Amino acid sequence: MSEHYHVRVAGDRLVFSAGHFITVDGNFCERLHGHDYRVAAEVHGPLDANGYVVDFVALRERVAAILDELDHRMLLPSGHPSIRVQQGHQEVEVTFGQRRWVFPREDCALLPVANTTTELLCRHVATRLLQALEARTGNRPKVVRIEIAEHAGQTAACELRDP
Repeated sequence: MSEHYHVRVAGDRLVFSAGHFITVDGNFCERLHGHDYRVAAEVHGPLDANGYVVDFVALRERVAAILDELDHRMLLPSGHPSIRVQQGHQEVEVTFGQRRWVFPREDCALLPVANTTTELLCRHVATRLLQALEARTGNRPKVVRIEIAEHAGQTAACELRDP
């Protein structure tokens, strides 16, 4: 019989509010809108010398720090083929076709994603969490799973697994 362990954190501290828009089918762009996102994080792996996968407090703190970078920001995709994001010292100009937006720089989070869908936000947070945990512990977790609910009943997830 084999053993498998994982820990999960979620709750009122793992939330962020942000604005965004996404493109659909390459030529349709939604209106600006926002969500109060709720996040859960799971880490799978072997037990360490202390008998745990990762300390709950350390995991919650790492996730909260990543979410703080997104909270009360306009989420902008830096990897979209048709959305142009130009970052200045004090503002960010975004264009898509004939549409144009200008935001204060400090109110933006430029993300290395193709679109600010909830699925790709999950991957972004999971990637950042994996890096943060590896830097903290020196070990790479076997699996990191992030779930983000953008609305009650609408949840996306991304699971990063070591090969």
